[in-house]
Amino acid sequence: MDPINDHITAMTRRHFFSQGALGLGGAALASLAGSPSQALGAGGATLPQSLHHFAPKAKRAIYLFMAGAPSQIDTLDYKPKLQDLFDTDLPESVRQGQRLTTMTSGQARFPLAPSKFSFKQYGRSGAWVSELLPYTARMVDDLAVVKSVHTEAINHDPAITYICTGNQLPGRASLGSWLSYGLGSMNEDLPAFVVMTPTWTGRKEAQALYNRLWGSGFLPSKHQGVSLRANGDPVLFLSNPSGVDPSLRRAMLDRLGKFNRRTLAQFGDPDTQARIDQYEMAFRMQASVPELTDISGESRSTLDMYGPDVLKKGTYASSCLLARRLIERDVRFVQLFHRGWDQHGNLAGDLPNQCRDIDQPSWALVQDLKARGLLEDTLVIWGGEFGRTVYCQGKLTRENYGRDHHPRCFTIWMAGGGIKPGVVYGETDDFSYNITENPVHIHDLNATILHCLGMDHRRLSVKFQGLDVRLTGVEEHHPVQGILS
Repeated sequence: MDPINDHITAMTRRHFFSQGALGLGGAALASLAGSPSQALGAGGATLPQSLHHFAPKAKRAIYLFMAGAPSQIDTLDYKPKLQDLFDTDLPESVRQGQRLTTMTSGQARFPLAPSKFSFKQYGRSGAWVSELLPYTARMVDDLAVVKSVHTEAINHDPAITYICTGNQLPGRASLGSWLSYGLGSMNEDLPAFVVMTPTWTGRKEAQALYNRLWGSGFLPSKHQGVSLRANGDPVLFLSNPSGVDPSLRRAMLDRLGKFNRRTLAQFGDPDTQARIDQYEMAFRMQASVPELTDISGESRSTLDMYGPDVLKKGTYASSCLLARRLIERDVRFVQLFHRGWDQHGNLAGDLPNQCRDIDQPSWALVQDLKARGLLEDTLVIWGGEFGRTVYCQGKLTRENYGRDHHPRCFTIWMAGGGIKPGVVYGETDDFSYNITENPVHIHDLNATILHCLGMDHRRLSVKFQGLDVRLTGVEEHHPVQGILS
C-alpha cells in the first residue's frame, strides 16, 4: 500500500480546490511518506504518529478544564495587602478603563473583596496555596504554577471557545483535534481524543458546554473528541440493538464497507475513507470501552487515593481515574470539563465545594501517573478560561462576596512531560488585576502544550478559506521557556 499514491488517487479536482490538500503546511507535507496505518489528515495526507518537529518530552496530555473560571485570588494568587483595603474602592489607576461585563458595569462602586481564605507557602518554590486546596499544596514541587495567563475574551462562551480552539468565533478545530491531526493515534481500539464532563457540587446554574469545544472544525471529523458518558452506554450507540449479535454486526459492517469502498473508488472523497475508518473504530470500541470503564481490578489503595467519590460514576474523581486508564492505553489527549466555577455571588458557599470536587482527585491523578512512570511523558494542565475580579459583585461582607469575570490575569498549573517542576512563573499586582511580570497569553499556553508534544505551533497549519490557519493565530506567540524542562 503506497500512501503517496493513495493520496493522489483520492484527490478530485473539487476536493483539491476546496480542501487545499496539497498545501497543508509543514506538518502534513512532511508526512506523506508515513505509515499508511496511521491517521489520515485533511485531504487524505497521511500523518504518522512519529511525526514531530523535534523530540517530544510528552507523548500525550490531560487537560483538567475548570469551566466557569476559578477565582485566582482565592486559590493560588495570594494578595495579603488586600486585607487592609476591605470595602475600599478599586483605584482607577489599577482598572485603567478596562471594559467590564454588564453584570457589574452598572455598579455605583467597585469595593475590594480580600479573600476570606487563609494561605500558606509550600515546596521549594514557596508557592502560596489556599486552604481550599490542601492536596494541591502537597504537590507544588511537581507543578509549574503560572500566575500571569491572560486573554482578550471577557464572557464565558467566547472565552472558552478561544482557549480551546484558538478563536473566539465557533467553527475552528479544538486543541485535541489538532493533536490528533498532527500526531495521529497511538492505538487502534480507542479514539485519539476523549472528553469527559463530570458532575460538580458548587453553583448548580452553570454555563453550557458545546461539543464544538472538542469538535474538529475544518479538520476531518475523525479527529473530533469522543465524549465518554457516565450513564447508559459510555459512548452513544456503543451497544448493539436487541437481536443484533457481534457476528451479525460484523457482517453488516463488511457489506457496508464494500459499498463505501465502491463509492470511494468512484468519487475519491476522503470523507468516505474517514467514514469507513470510523465504523471500524466503533466496532473495536465495543470491546475496548467496556474493559476501559471496568475499574474492578483497581487496588483499594488506588481507589482510596482518588477519594470517596471515585466509585460514583460521572464524578470528577471517577473521571480522573478513567483519564489515567485512558493514558495507560495510549490515548493521545484526554480533556475533562468540570463546570460550576462561575461564582458571581455566594463564593464562600460554592467555591469550597468546587475545590473539594477537584483537589484530591487532581493530586491523585498526578501521583498515580508518577508512580506508574507515566508522568514523565504525560503533560497535565489545570485551569479555566479567565480569572475573577478583585472587586465584589453584589453584596460584600467579610464572610461572603461574589466576583465577576476578569480576563487580564489568571492562574493555571502544569505538570509532567516537558515541564519544569517546582516553579512559580509570572506575577500580578497587589490587586491580582494586572500582570507585572512575564505575561502569558492563552496562545502562548497552547504553543507550550504543542511544544511539549514535539510540535512547532507555527508549522502546524491547515489551508482553510484561503488562510493558513493554526491553533495559535497569526500573531507572534512563543512557548513559555521559563517553565520548560
